[in-house]
Amino acid sequence: MADDIGTRALRKATWRIVPFTMLLYFVAFVDRVNIGFAGLTMNKDLGFDSSVFGIGAGIFFLGYFLFEVPSNLALERVGARIWIARVMVTWALFSAAMVFVRGATSFYVLRFLLGAAEAGFFPGVILYLTYWFPARRRAAVTAWFMAAVPISTAVGSPISAALLGLHGFLGLAGWQWMFLLEAAPAALLGIACLHWLTDRPEDATWLGADERDWLVRTMEAERAANPAAHRSLWRGLADPRVLALSLVYFGTSAGLYTLGIWSPQIIKGFGLTTMQVGWVNAIPAVVSVAAMVAWGRNSDRTGERTWHVVIACAVGAGGLVFAGFATSAAAVVLALTVVNVGVSASKPPLWSMPTKFLAGPAAAAGIATINAVGNLGGFVGPAMIGWIKRATGGFEGGLHFVAGLMFLSAVLTLALARGGERAAAE
Repeated sequence: MADDIGTRALRKATWRIVPFTMLLYFVAFVDRVNIGFAGLTMNKDLGFDSSVFGIGAGIFFLGYFLFEVPSNLALERVGARIWIARVMVTWALFSAAMVFVRGATSFYVLRFLLGAAEAGFFPGVILYLTYWFPARRRAAVTAWFMAAVPISTAVGSPISAALLGLHGFLGLAGWQWMFLLEAAPAALLGIACLHWLTDRPEDATWLGADERDWLVRTMEAERAANPAAHRSLWRGLADPRVLALSLVYFGTSAGLYTLGIWSPQIIKGFGLTTMQVGWVNAIPAVVSVAAMVAWGRNSDRTGERTWHVVIACAVGAGGLVFAGFATSAAAVVLALTVVNVGVSASKPPLWSMPTKFLAGPAAAAGIATINAVGNLGGFVGPAMIGWIKRATGGFEGGLHFVAGLMFLSAVLTLALARGGERAAAE
């Protein structure tokens, strides 16, 4: 009977929370990386070279880095419902303000402010999922939530390409229309958060009383069964595993945003039209959705996290090396598919690791720190590709640089696991 109640409770929580948070992340990622499509025409309009574009695209993550931990601590204090709504409405305003970019300075400033506004969304949702789902279910749930990233590429790429075709309508460039129209859903969904999200299981009136009681007891029992988990904010931040996971995430983020920001221009370099780039860029993302969900489920089924991260990072690194040598559109799309699969599959098992040793405020700060430091890879990867491309005239060196970062993530994950095994044996 208890199993039936638990199954019902988790099924209802999954259907209530996961599709909605996926939709939020879908919109977030479109607003975060649509700069890649904007660059197809904006760079020429504003006279940006690859270095200016790469820095501007990546500076988003400096704002993100500075405000990530305070934002997640605020979410822990005031609740996900209000805070995620605030985050979304704020970032919608700054994303729409990209229509006012006139040169490198305004480009840098608005990308920085967009990162500051969006800070706390992703780690906030990761933290929020730990309130609702036991650890044994978390990688699969996280995989579904994070599947919004490749889905946003698959669906958003053709949409962004089509919006560029509005060039000249009402006196605005196509890239201006793209920023303006793609910002609107974030504002609307931010308002919807106030009505749809529930802060904690004990507040879930959409669960039956028996289901709500079962979920509250289950999550409390899980926390009680992990007394070694840090709950103090400062002890959690001082744990070396937080830094190690931050560096692992750094490499995966460099790979992710290399795809999001530069892949449209890499593909266009083979002579495709803007609309063709939109459709072709969707292919790797479609494949990676299935890979991410299947890999996350397998990680939950086996209870294994380390090798699921290591193998996925190695696959992503290999795909980036292959992409650097690709000499045809078909080869580069195949390579980018391999990169997408590796990058996407690495993340759900990785995000199941921090809550093994963090809880409460320590989890809020630790998850935010891992995401904040790790996402600096989203600055370094795109910026280095832009700088190396300007110096060499091609993408090969930059793609191989990012491949090295992803390979380092695999090595660090193994080192972290070995360190944990030694500590347990002592």
